Amino acid sequence: MSLPKGVITAALTPLNADLSVNHGALINHLNWLLNNGSDAICFLGTTGEANSFSVSERKETLTKVVSGGIAPEKLMVGTGCCSYPDTVELTRHAVSCGVGGILMLPPFYYKNLTDEGVLNYFDLIIRKINHPDLRIYLYHFPKMTSVPFTPSLTQKLVAAHPEVIIGMKDSSGDFENMKQICAAIPGFQLYAGTEKYLLDVLRIGGMGSISATANLTVRKMAEVYANWQTDQADSVQDELTRMRMSWRLLPLFPG
Repeated sequence: MSLPKGVITAALTPLNADLSVNHGALINHLNWLLNNGSDAICFLGTTGEANSFSVSERKETLTKVVSGGIAPEKLMVGTGCCSYPDTVELTRHAVSCGVGGILMLPPFYYKNLTDEGVLNYFDLIIRKINHPDLRIYLYHFPKMTSVPFTPSLTQKLVAAHPEVIIGMKDSSGDFENMKQICAAIPGFQLYAGTEKYLLDVLRIGGMGSISATANLTVRKMAEVYANWQTDQADSVQDELTRMRMSWRLLPLFPG
């Protein structure tokens, strides 16, 4: 299990009128993203509305996508729940499907968790699943969870499980936090949660960007990644940043 460097789209999940997942439209959309510059897909994360679906819906959707021809190794699948058994069940299913990585939220309903508590939670999950292919990317999204993966906590988690906890999606919007983590943990596979920092993260040794608005900006993101070591890098990134920041004029998801 390992995910590529570059552009990962946090894919939307299209729905039918009864709010069930439209699996056909979803598979078509994922193929479109992969054919238009997305190196992989962040699947059933925040943008995929994962926390609004049941465990059975999430498992069925992943099964349908893989059986529909989407390469599982190109999928980073969100499995973190407030319920420990739900997290274990979803993660086991995703690993059994051969996905490229697991995107895991902390348990986020109860706040003010200690580092020891978060460490114990991840230790419990990793020991319970006990699978050699398990690879976890931490989902740092303090605006939504209020349970941050600070640089010090991240170091503790990686030190405890260096073969399993291998990366992070940092959706904090705090580039200083990303710099601290990349500097403190060499080889850690950090992705910025916005394409605004795609070039910056690549330059500090990170992996790239996982973005919601990549559903629309994926081609320009791919252009930045293709040129990130050339003289054109900054000008192309400037174009991408202008595109990304235009959504600030409206509420993000309606926009």
